[in-house]
Amino acid sequence: MEQSSKTKTAVVALSGGVDSSVCCYLLKEQGYKVVAVTGKMTNLSSAEITCQNAKKVADNIGIEHVILDLTKDFNRNVIEYFNSTYKNGKTPNPCAMCNRTIKWGKIFDYALNELNADIFATGHYANIQNIGEYKTLFPAKDEKKDQMYFLYSLNQKQLNKTIFPLYKYDKTQVREIAQKIDIPSKYQKDSLDTCFIEKPQTLKEYLFDMFGEKKGNFIHINTGKILGEHSGFYHYTIGQRKGLEIAYSEPLYVIKIDAENNIVYVGEKPNAYGTELTLKNLNFVYPFEEKSFDIKTKIRYNMEKVDAHVEIFEDKASMTFNEPVYSITPAQIAVFYDKTDGHLIGGGEII
Repeated sequence: MEQSSKTKTAVVALSGGVDSSVCCYLLKEQGYKVVAVTGKMTNLSSAEITCQNAKKVADNIGIEHVILDLTKDFNRNVIEYFNSTYKNGKTPNPCAMCNRTIKWGKIFDYALNELNADIFATGHYANIQNIGEYKTLFPAKDEKKDQMYFLYSLNQKQLNKTIFPLYKYDKTQVREIAQKIDIPSKYQKDSLDTCFIEKPQTLKEYLFDMFGEKKGNFIHINTGKILGEHSGFYHYTIGQRKGLEIAYSEPLYVIKIDAENNIVYVGEKPNAYGTELTLKNLNFVYPFEEKSFDIKTKIRYNMEKVDAHVEIFEDKASMTFNEPVYSITPAQIAVFYDKTDGHLIGGGEII
């Protein structure tokens, strides 16, 4: 790979964080001409700081740096999606949407069409390999990261132009590299926050500012009894336990959200488990002809893979789990993994 990289241009989506920074360094060490592109996603001060930090990283490594103004695209494709999903009583997945429309949308296209990139790279932890004549994703060395989940929407054009240099490292090794070469973000923690909600504002405060107070009832899913009052259905997500503030003999969980009538249905933990779901907006990362198949799946990022069966019908799919699973949440992503070797098949959005 090093020999073939000597005259090639690698464009890296650089956030300034540890992973994308080390990605830039590794590719430069392999001989690529590296150009770092940082998307300016909002007009918040935090976005300005991100761009400044990314420039410091690029200067430190000694590579070209471009700031791409994506505020309009990010607002339309990610923020408006985020707001409307909550408004409809569902729980959005902004990172998956950002990957599809921004990183492998606007930035990927800019890299290939404007910068003439030979390859596009990010700091994701995933391993691109061939299955026959097609490419797909396999687990990286650090399986705890399993960022294949957020990459389910990639296609063959994108995979053929993408590399993930961190696939053979675990997070500890990446941090060691960052410290060794004194990357400015070497001690920066992984961010789990929503990037367009600027601290100290919380998600709850953001949603309150967006939708205001809208008092409604907590109703028990089995008995129909009103158990209390809430200030807006959009503050809750399926499976939630904390923050309900309902006096009851047993712990209660959010089971269902009725946005139209502003009702949050709650119940005991067994009520929070389900055995089937339906998916829309399906994507298969390589041509996949089977209509009935068994898989491993995740229905949210932080969970262990479980066994399930999938049936494809027209543009949707039904999924049945071998064992009941906790918190089936509309608008989240269910991802298909091959049962034998764990590679990524595709996925879709839970209805």
